[in-house]
Amino acid sequence: MAWNEPGGGNKDPWSGKGGGEQGPPDLDEVVRKLQERLGGLFGGNKPSGGSASGGGGGFNLPGGDFSSRAIGIIVGILLVIWLATGIYIVEPAERGVVTRFGAYVDTTGPGPHWHVPWPFESVVKVNVDEISTFSHSASMLTQDENIVDVELTVQSRIQDAGDYLFQVADPDQTLRDATVTVVRVTVGGSKLDFVMTEGRGAVAVTIQERIQALMDQYQSGLLVTSVNMQPAKPPEQVKAAFDDAIKAREDKERLENQAEAYANEVLPQARGEAARIIADARAYRDQVIARSEGETARFTAILTEYLMAPEVTRQRLYLETMEQVLGDTNKVIIDVEDGGDSLLYLPIDQLMKQRPDTSALVKPEPSAPAVASESVDRPQRSVDRDRRVR
Repeated sequence: MAWNEPGGGNKDPWSGKGGGEQGPPDLDEVVRKLQERLGGLFGGNKPSGGSASGGGGGFNLPGGDFSSRAIGIIVGILLVIWLATGIYIVEPAERGVVTRFGAYVDTTGPGPHWHVPWPFESVVKVNVDEISTFSHSASMLTQDENIVDVELTVQSRIQDAGDYLFQVADPDQTLRDATVTVVRVTVGGSKLDFVMTEGRGAVAVTIQERIQALMDQYQSGLLVTSVNMQPAKPPEQVKAAFDDAIKAREDKERLENQAEAYANEVLPQARGEAARIIADARAYRDQVIARSEGETARFTAILTEYLMAPEVTRQRLYLETMEQVLGDTNKVIIDVEDGGDSLLYLPIDQLMKQRPDTSALVKPEPSAPAVASESVDRPQRSVDRDRRVR
């Protein structure tokens, strides 16, 4: 039977009245109690007419005061979250610079790390593997008072992250200023030909070393990795004259190379010829000395024989001398005894050898050699016959 039907006893479930039975709480009271509990949880003012027992402002539980435990838990959670904000990870190409109240503390390497969270400490991550590049070009005066256009490219990276952030106000601008200074000092102390030709690599190395020395002196934390110097050029106003000078220098070097090649070819031949002449002279000297020593030994031997038999030795020397003298002539006069006429001996074979060779001009007949041989042999046989008769 419904509560509002006749005979239902007028039992209103929302009014809390009727029949002595308790109905549902009032909505306003529920909201008020919830407000009181939340106020007590967060430290609000305690209501004077609260329904909680014991005169306390909080909602009591069997385990203790609910407000104190909740505050502790929330504070603990907030503390953990605050501490967790100090965890940071440094990439392999980075370095972490830790500062405490703005002052440098430490530099950390790659990997996970922890620092005291803000506002006590903070971390700045710096990429130390990134290569920075800038170019510089200018016209400057060389040591021999010539103007040259120089262009170069400088590459650098961060070597010390702490020094890079705190030692110099603007390390990159400092590097550019140092480059300008070093280039002018280096080129100003070199001659034009050296800068433009074979000394370009040496000038670039010197510039890099001097820039790095200045960066280390300033403690900028930068490392100059390379300095690439482009070929130096003369100003456009004098480029034509300079090209002529370069061509003249190249011609000079070409002629010097040709002269050196000729010298390298002639000098060994001259040295070899000189060595051959010296060797021939030494051989001639040794030959003359040996011949002289042999003549001396022969003369000594003949002298010994002469002392033993003067007449025989004298006759022998005379015959040998006459044989040597007459052997070099082609005419022999034979003296005849008993007042007869002297006989002239002409060796036809020797005379024929002294005649000029005409075989190349006149081709002889096939039988000519036999006839000539016979005509030559016949007088020789006659002479031999006459010599045997006498």
